[in-house]
Amino acid sequence: MATATWKAVPRANYMFLHAARLQAHYAVQWLARAARAYVPAQPHDRHTSLGWDDTFGGFVTHPLPDGSRLGLRIADMTLAFADVHPHALALDGRADAEVRTWLLGHIAARNLVSGKLDDPSPYDLPDHPLALGARYSLDELNDSFATLAAWYSNANAALGETQKRLAAKRLKAPPVRCWPHHFDLDCLVDLGRGRTMGLGFSPGDEYCDEPYFYTSMWPEPPIPKLPLLPQPGHWHTYKFLAALAPAHKIYAAHDQGEYVRTFLDAAIKAALGALRQSEL
Repeated sequence: MATATWKAVPRANYMFLHAARLQAHYAVQWLARAARAYVPAQPHDRHTSLGWDDTFGGFVTHPLPDGSRLGLRIADMTLAFADVHPHALALDGRADAEVRTWLLGHIAARNLVSGKLDDPSPYDLPDHPLALGARYSLDELNDSFATLAAWYSNANAALGETQKRLAAKRLKAPPVRCWPHHFDLDCLVDLGRGRTMGLGFSPGDEYCDEPYFYTSMWPEPPIPKLPLLPQPGHWHTYKFLAALAPAHKIYAAHDQGEYVRTFLDAAIKAALGALRQSEL
C-alpha cells in the first residue's frame, strides 16, 4: 500500500535547491541555539532535536520554559514563536545580527537569560556567506524552499509510518526528529548489545548533493558481507556505510511514496540481516 500522505515532489534545480538548503541549515541554528540555552539538557543532545510540524510547515523546538516553541517555517523562511501571542520574523533580506536582535527582545520578554543565546555551537556548519554577515535571500529560490519543505513533510510522514511499524514489532524505535547539526531527520533504532540502525532523510550534504533517504547500521558490517539491495536503493560506502535512495530515482518513480516505502522496507531487512551475519 502506498504512503497515503505523500505528495508528489516535482523535479528541482539542484543548484537552487543546494542554495536553499544551506540558508535553511543556517537559519535552523537559531532553534538549536534556543534549545541549548533554554530546554533542559537530555543525553545525546536530544533536547536540541526538532520536530516537524506539518500544519506550521516547518521545524519547532521542544517547549521553552514558558511553554512556547520557536519554529522555522521552511517555505517562506520565517522564524516564529508558537504560543497564545505568536510573533514572527521573515528572514528574507535580514542578516543574522538582525535576527539575533529580534530574538533577544522576545527572549527578554519571556524573562529568560538573554546571554545564553550566544553560547558557542558545539559543531561547525558548511561555509556560507551568512557566516560573514550576508543576508538571507529568497530571490530565485522561492520554488526551491517550497520543494525543500515538501521533501521534509514527505520524509517525516514516511519515516514516521515506518517508525510506528517497527515500534509495533517491539523494536526500540524512537520518534522521528530533526538533528540541527546535519539538518537530517532520523530515527535511531536500538537493537541491543551495542547495535543500532538509523532510518533517516537528508536534504543533501557533501557526500550526496541531493535529497536522499538512508538506512545505516552500527557497528558497520564488512562490505563484502552486505546483501544485494533491490532497486531503488544502493550501498553508499564512502566515509560512511548506508543504504541510500537518492532524489533523482524517487523523482522518476510512478508512485514516489510507494517507491520510498519499498526502499525503507528492503533496506531495513538488509540492515538487520547484515548485522546478524556480522555476528557469526
